[in-house]
Amino acid sequence: MTPQPNPQAGAAVKAADRAHVFHSWSAQELIDPLAVAGAEGSYFWDYDGRRYLDFTSGLVYTNIGYQHPKVVAAIQEQAATLTTFAPAFAIESRSEAARLIAERTPGDLDKIFFTNGGADAIEHAVRMARLHTGRPKVLSAYRSYHGGTQQAINLTGDPRRWASDGAAAGVVHFWAPFLYRSRFYAETEAQECERALEHLETTIAFEGPATIAAIVLETVPGTAGIMVPPPGYLAGVREICDKYGIVFVLDEVMAGFGRTGEWFAADLSGVVPDLMTFAKGVNSGYVPLGGVAISGAIADTFGKRAYPGGLTYSGHPLACAAAVATINVMAEEGVVENAKHLGTTVVEPALRALAERHPSVGEVRGVGMFWALELVKDRETREPLVPYNAAGEANAAMAAFGAAARQQGLWPFVNMNRTHVVPPLNVSEAELKEGLAALDTALSVADEFTS
Repeated sequence: MTPQPNPQAGAAVKAADRAHVFHSWSAQELIDPLAVAGAEGSYFWDYDGRRYLDFTSGLVYTNIGYQHPKVVAAIQEQAATLTTFAPAFAIESRSEAARLIAERTPGDLDKIFFTNGGADAIEHAVRMARLHTGRPKVLSAYRSYHGGTQQAINLTGDPRRWASDGAAAGVVHFWAPFLYRSRFYAETEAQECERALEHLETTIAFEGPATIAAIVLETVPGTAGIMVPPPGYLAGVREICDKYGIVFVLDEVMAGFGRTGEWFAADLSGVVPDLMTFAKGVNSGYVPLGGVAISGAIADTFGKRAYPGGLTYSGHPLACAAAVATINVMAEEGVVENAKHLGTTVVEPALRALAERHPSVGEVRGVGMFWALELVKDRETREPLVPYNAAGEANAAMAAFGAAARQQGLWPFVNMNRTHVVPPLNVSEAELKEGLAALDTALSVADEFTS
């Protein structure tokens, strides 16, 4: 679709937004949201007709891009047949969505509890783990994000947690592996893995194994920096959980449904968790949907004992119809394979070439269509380009980089000292190269802030 400028309509949309919409994670008077007129495929555009290549996939969820005709048609067909129905009934789109998801989850994660998104999926996974084990505590990692609801934000290991953390949620944080900024003085991935596992087991010992219900980990941490765990780490966590009777929860809200070049990031390591949360890519965010994939052992806990939880819109027919269509589109069009192929042959080589040219790039890391560039002021010392959790003037370097990317027609995913490369999974090679060229130009601005 060719964007048609309509500044007057854009001004009206912007005025209504500023008058009435309360935005998340924002100081309301300090933001200037872009008024979006439309979107298609890997692009969206504003009311001035300016088009942007979306290297954020929305919020890392439009895995098949915007307005895929088969998913739009499925939503329309479902709305004409049965727009909504309560979750206690068996509904065709809900049953089929659950079947298709269970076919792709690892191991025996064959029961699907539907939620409205990722945060409430985490809430319910933790509730299930606590009821299954009869234990109160949950362990999660620093450098993580699990959602904005009360339990999920307390599990989160980044500054978004601070304002809501009253230290009463039964959550204990630990350090997961991240060799580039190792907390274990490691020099190799093998050392980082071994020492991180030792640290985790020591944390469990001092917290009391019999008090810990679950360990919750993002399979590949997303907004925290796309830190692919070293070989053997997730398998080691699985062994520790088995040793102490702890439920292993993998958060696949961001990494799942093809983002890593596999249906689920757990497939990269061959590890099967006890519970796995999902959302976002399950239906490309076309209608809100999330869920928990449940192992046989935990499902059996609630075989003759009622599970004390539910949601009014759980497994909403429109959302499930979108999920069925999305999963079928991904299978028919080879979307997961495309993510793996382009990640290996285009994204990784291009990002490593950018790192060679730009002193602001400290590290390149990722897999599939899930990549991050760590931006630094000094490569030798690895000093971050801006301070941790910087804002205002302290964040000037990252703000300038983001603005430069947008001037090039690229909408970047910028978080603290990182820019993420997370386009739709069915992005074309030409589109990718267009975005990477724009990123190259924007990094020249970040270079101006290096030592």
